[in-house]
Amino acid sequence: MSFFLHKSNFLLRTVYPEFWWKIDVEVEPTIYLTFDDGPIPDVTEFVLEQLDKFAAQATFFCIGDNIVKHQDVLYKVLEAGHMVGNHTFNHLNGWKTDDKTYLENVQKCQEQLGVETSLFRPPYGRIKKTQVAEVLENYSIVMWDVLTGDFDRKLAADVCLRKTIQYTKPGSIVVFHDSLKAWPTMRYVLPRMLAYFAARGYSFRAVPQPIYAGY
Repeated sequence: MSFFLHKSNFLLRTVYPEFWWKIDVEVEPTIYLTFDDGPIPDVTEFVLEQLDKFAAQATFFCIGDNIVKHQDVLYKVLEAGHMVGNHTFNHLNGWKTDDKTYLENVQKCQEQLGVETSLFRPPYGRIKKTQVAEVLENYSIVMWDVLTGDFDRKLAADVCLRKTIQYTKPGSIVVFHDSLKAWPTMRYVLPRMLAYFAARGYSFRAVPQPIYAGY
């Protein structure tokens, strides 16, 4: 079974204060939805349909290689008015990648996006301090307050939903995945999560560029 924390750890926030974990500057209760690992046909399009039902905005952290394969899906994301961010070209684990290769991979993804973005999310949330220093010259590094765990095939969908609702608070940056791996769980959790918080007066926004936040 995958091990992960649904709620971002206080120690991590202390070690990386330059990263963004939450955005607590809104008057009305707001959730910042993010989707990693797309664009993917059908999966990303399902996400767009659900977001449209709730007038929700989101940020899609895209993998460059998937953009190359499914550029038409990226266009749909942009046409719907959502934000995009850089998630490297090959979904690299920064801890296992030398700095030169990692930074070149970030740039390669940016070239495929075709639009300027100041938002970057390291795959797996893993990035070396030396890489951080370089990336911060051009991007804000966006982490998360809540990790849904939709990628964990051993996590029951109803448990994923319950945990996501439990930990999500005003200002939370929440991570879903528009990937084939997450698809079975995400398609159950996302519409129900949106309905739950919309009924309680929440709005859903994209992470702003450039990001300005507090927590």
